[in-house]
Amino acid sequence: MEKRPLRPDNESPLRGVRSNIVQSIRAFHIPDLQQAASTLGQHFLYANLAHAQNKQDILELISTQFHFPAHFGKNFDALYDCLTDPLHKAGPQPGFVLVLDQIPTTGKFDKEVREQFLDCFRDAAEYWAERKIAFRCFYSFL
Repeated sequence: MEKRPLRPDNESPLRGVRSNIVQSIRAFHIPDLQQAASTLGQHFLYANLAHAQNKQDILELISTQFHFPAHFGKNFDALYDCLTDPLHKAGPQPGFVLVLDQIPTTGKFDKEVREQFLDCFRDAAEYWAERKIAFRCFYSFL
């Protein structure tokens, strides 16, 4: 039996969203984004970061929830590398929809560090754009 999307393609929550972007989740709902990724045949990656207090916590949670390799270096350079290089070497990719849910806004994860963190995803979006692969990353703050 053919699996049909819950809503027609023209009603997809990703309709009108640039194919390579990092943006606030705003009015999007996580289950809708997951369904849209499935409908498009793209990878869906979700990380709940609500319990993180600092950069190391964030990187540990992402490493676990995105199933990064054991050798992940737990720094922003390694994060970028894991979002790009191993996936590129694995062969053709269908695209990505990522959700970074409840990024902390603590003193140990201040605005500057949050921007550096999101820059890893922006850089990954550019990397995939150069290869004409969709990479959409949505985030929310705690």
